[in-house]
Amino acid sequence: MDSNSVSPMPELAPIAEFDKSPPSPPNEEVPMDDLPPPPATISGQTDGKKLKIQRSRSYDSDDNERGACEWCEYALVITLATILLIGVSALTIFWTLFYREGYAWVDDIPEKQFNLHPTLMVAGFVTFSGFSVLLYRICRCFRRIYVKLLHAIFHALAFPCIVIGFLAVLDYHNKKGINNFYSLHSWIGLTAMGLFGIQYAVGFFSFLLLLICNKGTAGFRASLVPVHAAFGILTFVLGVCACLTGLTEKALFTITATVYATMSEESIVMNAIGVSIVAVAIVVLYTVRGTGGYRLRKVAAHHPS
Repeated sequence: MDSNSVSPMPELAPIAEFDKSPPSPPNEEVPMDDLPPPPATISGQTDGKKLKIQRSRSYDSDDNERGACEWCEYALVITLATILLIGVSALTIFWTLFYREGYAWVDDIPEKQFNLHPTLMVAGFVTFSGFSVLLYRICRCFRRIYVKLLHAIFHALAFPCIVIGFLAVLDYHNKKGINNFYSLHSWIGLTAMGLFGIQYAVGFFSFLLLLICNKGTAGFRASLVPVHAAFGILTFVLGVCACLTGLTEKALFTITATVYATMSEESIVMNAIGVSIVAVAIVVLYTVRGTGGYRLRKVAAHHPS
């Protein structure tokens, strides 16, 4: 038999790919960068029910994560804001009593009736509204319903101040024959009062009355929170602007521009009130800078509002 006619031996099948890789050492660690992100913590049952995505406020975060320096900053800012909020109303009352002859609501002394306007507007738009805004940072350890009630109470205190202050200046203008709503101050003030009334009505209805049907209205209230918070800050800023423009208008009309330019004692006091109002706005806005933030969190069970 010819050796050339013998068929060659068949080649062996290639070794599988998984047999080629050597086994990994027992103590080898997998790099953390290659690991998938940890799954989101989900509470409740997962038997095919759709998970609900709800919003949680930033003041729900754990305060234990704060360091000593952050706690010192927090306490300092809150203390400064409280002093400024009370001090600006106290300074306005002092200016009215010492330089403007106090308060009255009589026909023969309309100027004393006008004095109610700056005092009550500063108290309503700045002091009480400022405290109401700050509550979501101050009362972090309280239950949410208590925070809402305190928020509503401070706005309820601001409401009659704003209304009576508006009626005082409106009646004063009518008695003196002065046109109404012609100045920039009056336009800003009307806008601020309108937003304040709408905010109070919507907030009282949505976040207090609708708690009667907590589960059925949870989604609606959660979607309304960022809108309410944004317009609340806008109303506070407009109130501050109305107080500043009104204070300037009063200084120029009552003290007169000539005396005001000489930096008299009353001019210095009025400027101090204006600077205090600006300081209140800065501190309050700095303090609540994180309360408008929201994060999405997956939960299966109902989250009480």
